[in-house]
Amino acid sequence: MMVYINGEQQETQCKNLLELVQSLALEGKRFAVEVNEMIISKSRLGETPICEADKIEIIHAVGGG
Repeated sequence: MMVYINGEQQETQCKNLLELVQSLALEGKRFAVEVNEMIISKSRLGETPICEADKIEIIHAVGGG
């Protein structure tokens, strides 16, 4: 299915947000996920399905100083 990830249209076979995060190698890192302008807590990623044309924003923290 086609979704928008950080504004770019991409094809994914992932069925939920946890699978998407794992496919992007973000698991265990600091990040936030928003789907269609709703923030999704990390504890709900596995139970949040991905649907055609969803707009997904993933923001990950980068340390530095």
